[in-house]
Amino acid sequence: MSEPVEHRGETPLQRADRNWDELLGELRVTQTGVAILFSLLLTVPFSARFDSVDAFQRRVYLVALLLAAASAVVLIAPVAYHRVLFAHRQKQAVVRASNRFAVIGLALLCLALSAVLLLVADVLLQRAAAAAVAGVFGVATAGLWFVPGMLRRRTR
Repeated sequence: MSEPVEHRGETPLQRADRNWDELLGELRVTQTGVAILFSLLLTVPFSARFDSVDAFQRRVYLVALLLAAASAVVLIAPVAYHRVLFAHRQKQAVVRASNRFAVIGLALLCLALSAVLLLVADVLLQRAAAAAVAGVFGVATAGLWFVPGMLRRRTR
């Protein structure tokens, strides 16, 4: 008995393969950005000006560093998950779980970017203004990244 066919003429396994390939392409873009952000954050404590940051800025820096690290880990998780389940006929489960990893990784990246912006803005502006800038940026980024897709899903 053959597998059911969708409107593209794909079997469920072919669709899983295509979805996996698309997801890997998207992850390559985000992983590169996260790697650059994380590596730059790793150098900050070794700069001469880091001694002049206050306790709040140190905490924000640590939060940003941890969020960037968590984002990297979660965005790399699909590869590890795939390796563990490789050759166990679990491609559809791998694609579903990896999609969740990707969405969580993007949410962590949004938070990491907002925290980095808060740190830099706090050096340039008064604390309340810096918090407002970072908050607006975080909400706008999350809105751009997630809301259109969620709205589209609701209308289908």
